[in-house]
Amino acid sequence: MVLRSRERHIALWLNRLPSDRILRLCPTKAPFVIAFKKNNTNLIYCRNQQAENADIRLGMTLGNAQSFCPGLLSAPADPVSDARFLETIRRWAMRYCPTVAIDGHDGLTLDITGAAHLWGGETQMLGDIRKHLRRVGLSVKCAVAGTRAAAWAMAHYGEGWPEADIPNLPIEALRIDPDLAVTLRRIGIRTIADLAAKPRAPVANRFGTHLLCRLDQVLGHMPEPVHHEPDPPHYGMRLSLPEPIGTDDDVMHGIERLLQPLCDKLKANEAGARVILLTIRRVDMDSQQIELRLAAPMRDPARILPLFKKGVEEVDAGYGIDQLRLEATQVLHLPVHQPGFDAASTEGEMLPLLVTSLGTRLDLENVLRFLPADSHVPERGFSVSPFAFSQPEAAWTDLLPRPVNLFPPEPAFADTPALPDSFRWRGMRLSPQWAEGPERIAPEWWFEDQNWRTGVRDYWRVQTRQGPRLWMFYTPQSPGWYIEGEFA
Repeated sequence: MVLRSRERHIALWLNRLPSDRILRLCPTKAPFVIAFKKNNTNLIYCRNQQAENADIRLGMTLGNAQSFCPGLLSAPADPVSDARFLETIRRWAMRYCPTVAIDGHDGLTLDITGAAHLWGGETQMLGDIRKHLRRVGLSVKCAVAGTRAAAWAMAHYGEGWPEADIPNLPIEALRIDPDLAVTLRRIGIRTIADLAAKPRAPVANRFGTHLLCRLDQVLGHMPEPVHHEPDPPHYGMRLSLPEPIGTDDDVMHGIERLLQPLCDKLKANEAGARVILLTIRRVDMDSQQIELRLAAPMRDPARILPLFKKGVEEVDAGYGIDQLRLEATQVLHLPVHQPGFDAASTEGEMLPLLVTSLGTRLDLENVLRFLPADSHVPERGFSVSPFAFSQPEAAWTDLLPRPVNLFPPEPAFADTPALPDSFRWRGMRLSPQWAEGPERIAPEWWFEDQNWRTGVRDYWRVQTRQGPRLWMFYTPQSPGWYIEGEFA
């Protein structure tokens, strides 16, 4: 019933991956489970062998399991770490064949077509896989078959069975929904052979074509290639030196040799480095690192190289440096663009370089930019953010002019609620030549601000005869005149 195929696949089922990931670092002989929270209830979804021997079932609540197994140990689920660990195993499995794909959240599929003879045959290859995985504390079930689906079915439901007995596997081996498997069992379809014996048209009408596709895949009538997304490019370069070096010029020359291929690789992938890490290894195996954080993604070696000079000057070469390693640890998308020839375009390209140069001395968080904020209150009409970690916003949209120089309110000594004919400020006697106003600004009631407890303010723009052009306001609730800014 199984179609003969020249393709060969291995399925690896790491049936205790979440618990094995933790227990291989912290071994224990006690029952251990992994639980995840669903609808405010902790449910068990992975267990070690001791917990299985204690009759702890998957899907059981953690409280019920602890009630009859007082010594039960548990840990919260961490799907992100599990996925990262599975990816590590996938990369390791590429020692057996070049095509390895992740299958679900706890499995791998290997396309070993034409590669088994390098290990002495399929049996020897499976034995080597089991030996290495179990040596590091991982439980694994594996099988080899002519199709990817058949290998998965044997690993999950018939490990050790001959490939010819695949039709006798349970219907769940087709990788179908559990509810569909229950429905098929209720009508007497319990194995793959039972389903294959049924007329295809009625099965498709009742259960859809997906069920027949799964059947054809496991029997080899429909191809199912193994495909995995290519690994992301690694932006790292290393230079091993035949003779130790120690001068700053030699180190800078080595960085220059590494920067060119690194930037070429960034350009080929339309990417730019935001953080570059330089690791300097001495002959006594001591390492020093220089982290260069850029204000914007860059890939121009001529502009990046001088930024390393300050950090290199602080390196202690000791008895000599024998290795340099340069790695772009943070990479962002940077599409290729046509550079402009006008001054504005050149200024836009040089500004991040200027900020990066300042950031190497002051730290990037200390190079700030002002951004507009949506508030009528003068003190809240702007915000300050680090230049390297913020984006410029649209132009400032003020309906009325605001002073360039803004400072905390200072009293202007005057005795009248109307605009005074003269007043004293900073020891000067001033008199208005012309004035524009008032502009009433009310405090934002949802902010607690001690400076605005006096209530609303009536602002005036006053040009004095003595020269200063001031921004004044009057507080009706607590009568008094104040000056808060000066126009240019």
